[in-house]
Amino acid sequence: MNSPDLLYSDVEEDLRASVRALLTDRADAAAVLARAESAEPYDLGLWRTLAADLGAAGLMVPESLGGHGASARETAVVLEELGRSVAPVPFLGSAVLATAALLPTGDELLSPLASGELTAALAVPLTTAPGAPFPATVRADGTLTGEVRTVADATAAATFVVPAVSTSDGPGLYAVDSSEATVTEVVPLDLTRRIADVTFSGATARPIVLGPAAESALDSALSTATGLLASEQTGLAEWALTETVTYLKGRYQFGRPVGGFQSLKHRLADLYTELVNARATARYAADALAGGYDVPVAVAVAQARAAPVAVHATEEAVQLHGGIGMTWEHPLHLYLKRAKSDELAFGTPGRHRARLADLVDLPG
Repeated sequence: MNSPDLLYSDVEEDLRASVRALLTDRADAAAVLARAESAEPYDLGLWRTLAADLGAAGLMVPESLGGHGASARETAVVLEELGRSVAPVPFLGSAVLATAALLPTGDELLSPLASGELTAALAVPLTTAPGAPFPATVRADGTLTGEVRTVADATAAATFVVPAVSTSDGPGLYAVDSSEATVTEVVPLDLTRRIADVTFSGATARPIVLGPAAESALDSALSTATGLLASEQTGLAEWALTETVTYLKGRYQFGRPVGGFQSLKHRLADLYTELVNARATARYAADALAGGYDVPVAVAVAQARAAPVAVHATEEAVQLHGGIGMTWEHPLHLYLKRAKSDELAFGTPGRHRARLADLVDLPG
């Protein structure tokens, strides 16, 4: 077994600095709040800069296919920073889910995805967990017909990677232009990552991969996204803790900083301990995905741990900010909603704990 490396490399820290500088400049709290209330919830200009100029969209794509030949570790760093800013960009749907589904196939879509010329989405419900049965809501018999509900980042996608079942070929992944689909946005909990129902009615589709290879590619994509989502959740928790500490240091009651009250110190210390633990599991998952070892266990552990920590950290932040934390003008509600949405994405913590028990032969 490989020896896990939980530390950040110099290259990863340089990447973090570049992404953080971009998001600080283009996706501060005021900008994200304004975007959430606008008719264009995704910042596609920021996405183009992140995907193309910084090259974040092609981190996991081999150089031979137009990418940077990096790994899940570097992608995890980008997701941490996106968690810290809840920037409204389709990184998870395009650079993680769709890209990871295509990587085992070497499909021609990888090159434009890596360069940022194309944005795609994997047409599965956001709640689909690794190990779930292959979706059968879309049929492929010459054309595609069916509906997929709650697809992440669907409204920003120009192409869909669609799991579908054919009478003759069995399960398969198909490429479908967004003009061939009807995309209906649903009311989201998370205002910075939109979901939509996608309907296909005789849609023209190109087969990407068929049979057991399609099932394997889809499960690999779900495992990758699930493991890397823990890094986004770590970023959410880190932002919530940092902002809360800063607020409590500057808020005075009875002539002293609120942060000096012992009961609040204990709550913050508990949050810090949880954050350190969540970061370790998220880094282990990213390293396992990059190295191809212990992936199912690492992913289950990371999601079972990081999801509750992100929710707890954002809930504590709302409470400890007092009245201002309950207002729309403060960005805290965006982080809480993202944390709650992420807790449901790719399976709940309880589901991952149950899967982990099976993986390590733990009796029920």
